[in-house]
Amino acid sequence: MALPHLHSIAELEDLVRSEPDLYVRYSAGYESDRDGGSLDTESGIELPGLSVNPLRPESWWTRPLQDWLARQLCQYKHLKDKNPDRYAWVARGHCIARGPDCEPLLTGVTPVARLSDALLDEAQRIYEDRFDAGTGPED
Repeated sequence: MALPHLHSIAELEDLVRSEPDLYVRYSAGYESDRDGGSLDTESGIELPGLSVNPLRPESWWTRPLQDWLARQLCQYKHLKDKNPDRYAWVARGHCIARGPDCEPLLTGVTPVARLSDALLDEAQRIYEDRFDAGTGPED
């Protein structure tokens, strides 16, 4: 299934504004994910859905949507960096549970778009410019 490609954070912002209940997933793509769930690598347990990251900001988020998107995209970008077969894609689906890191687990997944490397690079620049990652006070 050929997905439309998004090439900028602005395009992703437009998509999320028009359809807020979207998620990002890093994997080898929908075709490889459609018949199974995610795996909790620490326990070896197969999860009941696909592990994703929400693109809709939480109600407490007071910063721009662009900042939220950059943060969400960068949280799991290491999965793509470690495995070049993985890429970022946008999905919609039904959240049925939470994974071990409290991430949403989706069933009934429909792929929406693929995120280009240029978009991910832009997100990384925004994240590095606007967030003080790893240097904040302990929770």
